[in-house]
Order: sequence, then C-alpha cells, then structure tokens
Amino acid sequence: MSDLKHRKHKESSGIPSSPVSAKGVRLKGEPVQVITVDTDNHSFHLDEKALERVLLKNHVQNKQVVVVSVAGAFRKGKSFLLDFFLRYLNAPASTDWLGDDESPLEGFTWRGGSERDTTGILLWSEAFECQLPDGTEVSVLLMDTQGAFDSESTVKDCATVFALSTMISSVQVYNITSNIQEDDLQHLQVRNTINTSYIKPIPKAAILYCLQLFTEYGRLALDEQSIKGKPFQSLMFLVRDWMYPYEHEYGDDGGKNLLEKRLQISKKQHQELQSLRQHIRSCFDKISGYLMPHPGLNVATNPIFDGRLKDIEPFFKEQLRVLVPLLLAPENLVIKEINGSKVTGRELVEYFKAYIKIYEGDELPQPKSMLLATAEANNLAAVAIAKALYSEEMDKICGGDEPYLRPEKLESAHENFKLLALTRFNSVKKMGGEDFSKTYADKLEADIIEEYEKFVKHNNSKNIFAAAQTPAVLFTVSFICYIISGLLGFVYLDTIASLVNMIMGLALLLLCIWSYVRYSGNYREVGKKIDDLAELIWDKVLERAYNMVLTQGTQMALKNSTGKKKV
Repeated sequence: MSDLKHRKHKESSGIPSSPVSAKGVRLKGEPVQVITVDTDNHSFHLDEKALERVLLKNHVQNKQVVVVSVAGAFRKGKSFLLDFFLRYLNAPASTDWLGDDESPLEGFTWRGGSERDTTGILLWSEAFECQLPDGTEVSVLLMDTQGAFDSESTVKDCATVFALSTMISSVQVYNITSNIQEDDLQHLQVRNTINTSYIKPIPKAAILYCLQLFTEYGRLALDEQSIKGKPFQSLMFLVRDWMYPYEHEYGDDGGKNLLEKRLQISKKQHQELQSLRQHIRSCFDKISGYLMPHPGLNVATNPIFDGRLKDIEPFFKEQLRVLVPLLLAPENLVIKEINGSKVTGRELVEYFKAYIKIYEGDELPQPKSMLLATAEANNLAAVAIAKALYSEEMDKICGGDEPYLRPEKLESAHENFKLLALTRFNSVKKMGGEDFSKTYADKLEADIIEEYEKFVKHNNSKNIFAAAQTPAVLFTVSFICYIISGLLGFVYLDTIASLVNMIMGLALLLLCIWSYVRYSGNYREVGKKIDDLAELIWDKVLERAYNMVLTQGTQMALKNSTGKKKV
C-alpha cells in the first residue's frame, strides 16, 4: 500500500512517471493493430491503412527489414518481454539499457492477471534504424501477437495467429512455460483430428499443428526448383520459468542442450516422429532455445506491479541482459528473406496482403495454398518495386514543381523508364516459374501505363497555354459572335443577329461559370464539362478555321512574292 502511495506521489509531483531507459528517454511510437479479430465469427482482417502507415514511411519502405515476433500462450509475458526489447532498441549503445529501478515498463500494453490483454497482431508504429557490421542499414520491427489457448479462442484462431506471425517474421520467439514437453512434438501429429470450430483449444496442439503445417509447406518449397534456401529463418524456443537449472543452466547453452534432447531422433520413435524432427530442422535456417528463470513472486502476485526493475528478481534481469542483445544486437539481427531475397518494407506489405487472404476462410489452409500465396506475394512485391522505380524516375523529370515537358520528350522518357522497370522486375528472384510470373509482368505494364496517364495529365496542367484554352475559346466565340451580330444588324437581318447574340451570351455565361469553378473549387464536374466543350469547339471549328486561314494566307503571300519577282 505504501508503494502505491509512493507512486501516486511521484505522478502528482511532476516527476516523469514513464522513462524507458537509463537516460529517461520517452518512447517514440505506439502499438498499432494491423490484424484485427472479429470475435463473433472468429475471422481475421488486415487493416491495410494501419499497416502502410508503419511500413511505407519514407525511411522504412525501401530498407531491408528485420521482423522480431513473440508468440505463444496467453498471459505468459509476451508483451512484457517485448517492452524490454523496446528499451534496448531505444538505447542500443547504453550498457544500462534496462533503466533505473523506479521506471515503469511501457510500450506494448500488458497487465497482470488471468485474462488475455492482446488480440490480433500488432506492430510497433516506429521502425528502429540499425546498422549491421557490414554497413547495411536496416529497419527493425517488433511484432506482438494474441495469446493462444484462452477460453474465447478456437484452435483456428490460435493456429492462424502463430502461422501468420511465423510466415511474416524473420525471428519467431516461441514463448512457452516451464519446459519443452515431449508431448509438444507428439501434438504435431494431431493435424487430422483437430476440429477448428471447437471453441476451447487443445493446449499447444494448435501452435504445434502449425509447425507440422510448416514442415509440409517446407517440404513442398524445397521441392520447388524456383525457390532458393529454406522457407523459414529463425525459431527460438524461449522457456519461461525454467525450474531445473541443475539439469540445464539458464541461458542459450542450457536451451540449446534441452532442445537438442527434445529433437533427438531415436530408433525407438515412430517413423512419423522421426520424419517430423527431420523436417523441422530442414525448414528453419536456425532453431535455438533459451531458458529463463522466474521473474519473482512480486511480479506474479502483486496486482499493482507495473514493470519496475526493483520488483524483479536479479536472476531474471541478468538473463534479460543476455537474451535481448542475443536477438537485437546489430551482429545478431536477421534480415527477413523470402526465396533468397531480402525483403523491404514495401515488399512486406504485399506479403501481409497475400497471407491474410488464405487465412480468411473457415478452415486452415493447405500447404499448397500457402506456397501459392507466397509465390503471388513474391511476384507482387517485384511489381511494387519496379513500379516504384518507374514512378520515382518519372517524378524527377515531370513531377511536383518540375517545369512543363514537351509531350514527345515525356513519351520518350516514359519508354526508357518503362524498360528500366521491366528490367528491374525481371532481375528479381521470383517464385512460380516464367509462365506464372508473366501474368505479373503484364500487370506491371498495365500499372505503368496507368501511371503514365497520370503523369501526362499532371504535365499538361503545367502548360499555361493548355490551362488558358477554355477561357480563350469562349472569349473567341463571344468576340466572333459580336462581330457577326454587328454585321447582320447592319444588313437588317435582326432575327439571325438575335440568335447569334444568344450564342454570345451563352459563351459569356459559360466563361463566368468556369471562372467561378476555378476560383472556388466547387462544381468541378461542371467545370470539366465546360473544358470538354471548349476542347470540342477548338478541335472541330476554331483550329480548322485557324489552319485554313493560315494556309490561305501563306499561299497568298507566296503568290504576291512570286508576282513581285516577275515584275
């Protein structure tokens, strides 16, 4: 109780209540839910705008990304752990990045208790810029996931979250409690017995069902000749509350030894279990383990615990200082790769879109559909890169405040940059083979033509003569009608003169309306109709008349010039 009063005093006295590092630097960013859950029908939906706000920022979209995800059972400290990741990334050069003993832990929302707190999949809104030892600049993204096995989630819900996060991430931290059980691996064999509409999930079966799904997906991927490398990258079994340090010590060495023991292949095992272990190893570039001690009774039993280090056991803090840099130090970062190609923020958007589609149905997808979705996303990502290259190059010569460019030069630049974009598309490693990729090459060409039309319109808007065409035409029509009306009145053809005066008045009225539309921005559809009418009058009447007069004038001048020479 005194501790609670002390905290209230700090907040009321104006002392910062939420520093996140030893320097008291406040967090930049917030958790953003990119995949939402409809709890009524147990369906998942991608919030594309939220995703693009994170991944299409200028300093992220063209950089290679590192995606670190934490998944596992609910109420086992996933978000709590991710907030220590945030502390490290906010103070990477500091040896005391854990912060002071009095700093509450902030970032991804978490709380004590027995009810779930996180739903769907969340990304931290700010990507952290890091430089690898070889000088490569990357963007590090943190992903939080809905906990599995709570009373509201189906097996499909749990499996979907784990599968999506594993396919998107470059490092998946599988957060489990107490031990890597032998029955965890045996549960991989229950694929055909899981009823995905059953509301109460079978403990661990859903997530480990996904591992079996991944092994089959991996087998198909490895058989596909157009795919390079292993289908998945890094999987860490993070065992929380490890109670047997006398058998395997805390840390990565103990985790490695325990994992080797659990994945060991024995002749006594059933052939399916042996095959499963072999496939797991063949699907991931790296499989590791880490054993963490319990954080202490204050953490588990104190209802007002807010993450202050003073309430956490020293053993736990000691292992945090090892675990977090093991995952996030520049020399340990794992860039997201698919088909042997490193993935950028812009490309990751396409993979999110493709993967969520195959998990929107009532049943979990088959490995073949997962492979097809990856191939589609891989080709769409190549389209996005090539299209962005075309747009960037065109923007340099005619976008923004660039001066007006003659149409023939604009068309020539379009052809050159179109060829450059297609070359870039063809140079990217793609899945599915040439016939499969041809569809996406055709899509790229169609997208480029659409972009070109936009650039043409933007370029034409800078042509002051084109912009003045409508008022010039309407004024010319009014002036011609005025002259004709005067001539008709001079020869007493008043009826026809009145008709011509009506046309003159209509032209002047249209000129006034057009001016109002341009000045106010209202009724733009009406303004476009007037522009179209003026263009029609110019094309069908005035331009022809102008060319005819010009031609006759030129011929007359030539005749006069010839006559003078004869004389």
